[in-house]
Amino acid sequence: MRRPPIGSVTLSILTAAYLLLLPNRTFWRKGLAYFSGHEAQLAFLGLGLFLLFVALLTTVSVKYAMKPIFIALILVAASASYYVDTFGILVTRDMIQNIMLTTPSEARHLFTPNMALHMALFGLLPALAIALVRIEHRRFPAKFAHNMLVILPAVIGAGAITFAFYPTFASTFREHNDLIGSLNPTAPLVAAGKYALRQARERNIVAAPLGLDAAELEAVRASPKPMLTVLVVGETSRAQNYALNGYDRDTTPELAARHVSNFTNVTSCGTSTAVSVPCMFSVYPRSDYSETKALATQNLLDVLTHAGLSVRWFDNDTGAYQVADRIPYEFLPATNDQRFCANGECRDDILVDRLERELPAIHSSTVLVLHQLGSHGPAYHERYPDGFGRFEPACRTAQFADCSREEIVNAYDNTIAYTDHVLGRIIDLLSAHPEFASSMVFLSDHGESLGENGIYLHGAPYFLAPSTQTHVPMLAWFSPGYQSVLPTSLPCLESRRDGALSHDNLFHTMLGVAGVSTGVYDARLDAFAACRTPASSGKLAANAGATR
Repeated sequence: MRRPPIGSVTLSILTAAYLLLLPNRTFWRKGLAYFSGHEAQLAFLGLGLFLLFVALLTTVSVKYAMKPIFIALILVAASASYYVDTFGILVTRDMIQNIMLTTPSEARHLFTPNMALHMALFGLLPALAIALVRIEHRRFPAKFAHNMLVILPAVIGAGAITFAFYPTFASTFREHNDLIGSLNPTAPLVAAGKYALRQARERNIVAAPLGLDAAELEAVRASPKPMLTVLVVGETSRAQNYALNGYDRDTTPELAARHVSNFTNVTSCGTSTAVSVPCMFSVYPRSDYSETKALATQNLLDVLTHAGLSVRWFDNDTGAYQVADRIPYEFLPATNDQRFCANGECRDDILVDRLERELPAIHSSTVLVLHQLGSHGPAYHERYPDGFGRFEPACRTAQFADCSREEIVNAYDNTIAYTDHVLGRIIDLLSAHPEFASSMVFLSDHGESLGENGIYLHGAPYFLAPSTQTHVPMLAWFSPGYQSVLPTSLPCLESRRDGALSHDNLFHTMLGVAGVSTGVYDARLDAFAACRTPASSGKLAANAGATR
């Protein structure tokens, strides 16, 4: 079959037009909203972007490389546009990190029939068209001269448009950072480049020691009962959907019946697990946190280990993000336990089972981290057992387009109710073992958007993130055995339930709960310090305000 011929510059222009128009529905929708009343400036912005796209594509229109590059750009733009258009997300560096760390079982929920259709129409068909044409290239000297006659005027034109409308463009981009962040394929490509550079910089980082002076308080060492501290790291739980926080649905009856200490005003460090988990275990507050710093400094779990505690991490999510690199770690989905697991994922009752099996082996002070799969979407219906749904009708697919928003919220609320059940079982299990001075702390990594302002899931840039993605639940429970060792006033905690807390508090709060003294402990950041009796605080109080 004779392939239709086309010039390299002509194909560059057509591809530039396609990339700017078809995979950028969200960009243009936001542009119309943000430039309302100034549509002419938006039109000139589009013209400037088109000229830049033409210049860039013409620059790379090199023989043998042109087709692969153009096809790759179309496929990137098509795939990114589906998630940007469907869920209202932005493809940032952190989102690229989430993609790179996504497990196969988690990824399967993102490949829906609608996504396949979208890729076929907006990715595969134009890619096939490029693959089938015969590109006519000039010899190098003539091609260089011809291409420059296109590239230079395009760059000059784009520059002139930017200069002419700079005040409007600058103010709009400054106020609406998400506009350029929605532009395909540039936004995902820039994000991928930033991620690759960061990975290269952080490859050989070694964590510096932290809290080598850590030791158990005298009251803990003198206790006839081993201290057992269980930290449950929640996944995608948003505080707004907890009845304990005033939600109008009874999503947390079991926790309410167990009289836990609940905290209503807690914010996360990030909007994704890959950011929040390392941050919440780090000694650095969010204002001073970076992934590089976290990797270069030991974390909460290391300090607990330095104090002589046995520390272990049981994971039912997608990993510990290097937080548990220096302690025993178990990835529970790898067990493929048929009682709890299917398709590479497990319900969170596997954590209760693993905790129960661990208890007979505990004979000294221990901290166990249980990492939930929790409410991770979009397949909310797979996060709780059949027959457990309290709120119906519930969305039974990962393809949100097939469900009403009410059905999506119902499915999500069922995951919260199931987390309530799992946490209730953990408390009951600890209560059934009075030989331990046990306690439990629960804190979620981030929240979730459920269609508010057209946004779903999580992972929004923090400066743009709605409170639904950053307002997280936190609660604590203390056994009578624990109270006999480190008395903590429950009425006092209740009186402080609405105080402002964040992931910044976890590092110091957990040291306090576990009864560990160290120079890196700061009582001002211990959420429970003010409610411990003076006798139970011991050397902890002496370290109040300690510098890091």
